[in-house]
Amino acid sequence: MSAPHDLLIRCATIVTVDRDRRVIEGGWIAVDADRIAAIGTGTPPPARQVIDRPGLIALPGLIDAHSHAGHGLVRAAGDGDGDLWFQICADIYAHAATPDFWLAEQRLAQLERLMGGVTTAVSLLGGGADVYRTDTPAAGDAHCAATEESGLRTIMAVGPGRLPFPRHFGPDHQPVSFDAQMQVCADLIARHDDVLTRRTGVALILPVYTADHMAAHGDEIRAMSTAMRALQDRTGVLFTQDGHREGSIALARDLGLLSPRAALGHSVDLTEADFDALRDTGATIIHNPSAIMSIIGRCPVPELLEAGVTVCLGSDAGAPDRGFDMFRHMAQAMHYHRRHFRDPAVLPEGKTLEMCTIDAARALGLETEIGSLEVGKKADIILLDGRKPHLWPPVMALNRITHFATAADVDTVLVDGRVLMEDRHIPHLDKEAILDGAATEAARVFEATGHGHARTEGSDLWHVARRHNQPYRPAGSADAEAVPEGRAG
Repeated sequence: MSAPHDLLIRCATIVTVDRDRRVIEGGWIAVDADRIAAIGTGTPPPARQVIDRPGLIALPGLIDAHSHAGHGLVRAAGDGDGDLWFQICADIYAHAATPDFWLAEQRLAQLERLMGGVTTAVSLLGGGADVYRTDTPAAGDAHCAATEESGLRTIMAVGPGRLPFPRHFGPDHQPVSFDAQMQVCADLIARHDDVLTRRTGVALILPVYTADHMAAHGDEIRAMSTAMRALQDRTGVLFTQDGHREGSIALARDLGLLSPRAALGHSVDLTEADFDALRDTGATIIHNPSAIMSIIGRCPVPELLEAGVTVCLGSDAGAPDRGFDMFRHMAQAMHYHRRHFRDPAVLPEGKTLEMCTIDAARALGLETEIGSLEVGKKADIILLDGRKPHLWPPVMALNRITHFATAADVDTVLVDGRVLMEDRHIPHLDKEAILDGAATEAARVFEATGHGHARTEGSDLWHVARRHNQPYRPAGSADAEAVPEGRAG
């Protein structure tokens, strides 16, 4: 008689996202160590531990392919004033943020992800106007320490900031060169790039540059791009970018930055040359349907899919007006593109789920390990509580998951076969301490930067159809088409 499995999960429904896209009713999943050992129906095998509650719906752990570290502590700041919010990010991330800030923010982000069933995420170490905290390894070390505490997987994206150099960091505004930031990136890769075992992956990022930038700084941008590609080739890590639009993907190809190991965020208002660059290089697209860039431009997801391009989903992080609930982003993606085409057949529910499971795993180069429930793959599994009024009756699982489920419906989360949350209980994390620590650090950095006033809501939120500080910009107008330089998210 064979030895009992380590864990058995009995499910009302199993959405495998496997090669055959099987949806199994009344099945079970067996786990040994960090891997899925068996999936079946009928009489289950013996196991040392059993999870068996009515109505559980099993899914692969969700994957958020584009988010930002730091944003969780600047939520809503600026009260809708985009320019002010970007300035707040720049002042905090570059100058006021200590390692304690990055630790507290990642602890908060990981708690939100865990409670929402996001088991793997790409997290840029900063953002706003391309402020990446790579003056020393300290911020990245703190971020990865919080990842290890949580038990989830995070791929931390690090890179140099935007031209001109040197960049200035810390309370004393110390100058840091491009080469120095690149050396810190190499150090962080050597320290932490182990997404499958320690669950702390590292990726590289370079700001998006345009033809106008090339006209002014072409030689310097070409040299930086060559250095970035050389570091990626030497280390084998993922390369990502934040904020492509209108020809910038074709330019990135010409700069030698694109390959199947490149995943490009936002990517709105793409040209035919951009489509050609994606087909030529195998680079993938990360769609952020809840982001501001998806208001002022459109990522042509159905068209990209029909062109054979891999597209996945990203949250764009926890600020200024969104969060890590990937169920929300799935629903928003479907409505976004169906409204554009005025066609409810666009972006079907199964394809949408693929975009934050197996397609996201493929974009990250991890499709043989995560992204679906299959024997031999990592046991990254989430269980939804399907016995809720908004998820009832118990039919049409894909429809229930993508249209009606929310992060609050996630009951149980496993990563590497370890039960991190069960019945909404997280024994290895102190939720109250994480919340209190995040509040303390947020208050400190806003006080340090003089932005405390930006944490209150204005009086123009009531009675009016349009806020006075947010003028209407008709679609197609020059203002509506403009995105401030370096301000993707």
